[in-house]
Amino acid sequence: MPAFQLTVNGRPRSVDADPDTPLLWILRDNLGLTGTKFGCGVGLCGSCTVHQGDKAVRACQVPLREAAGTAIVTIEGLAPRGLHPVQRAWIEEDVAQCGYCQPGMIMSATALLADHPHPTDAQIDAVIGEHICRCGSYPRIRQAIHRAAKGGAR
Repeated sequence: MPAFQLTVNGRPRSVDADPDTPLLWILRDNLGLTGTKFGCGVGLCGSCTVHQGDKAVRACQVPLREAAGTAIVTIEGLAPRGLHPVQRAWIEEDVAQCGYCQPGMIMSATALLADHPHPTDAQIDAVIGEHICRCGSYPRIRQAIHRAAKGGAR
């Protein structure tokens, strides 16, 4: 198998794996970055969301061959020197219950705010509606995204 080169959380990485291996398993099994969660495996739940370039993607749906040569950011690399404003807002709004879906939600929220610094409820709902949160903390997620957008996260 050829070695594939990627940049993960700002670090160049070389991975020897089958080119069809989903990025999710490369991150978790090969690189030990377990913040990206396995949920459904078919791209519906959003638990495995990471950034590929400036876009939020489902890591379970991105084969290694498509990730090679790109910059990947996981929840572990979102804010290397502390907490990202979205993470702080999540804490301040007491969003997490079980927390399993939260890394993916946070990654989607940061991508949303990069594209729409002051999103409407409809824009937020469109993004978080693509995630499955079994605890139903969607109203607090919306509040946290608004808080981060307003700079209200301490």
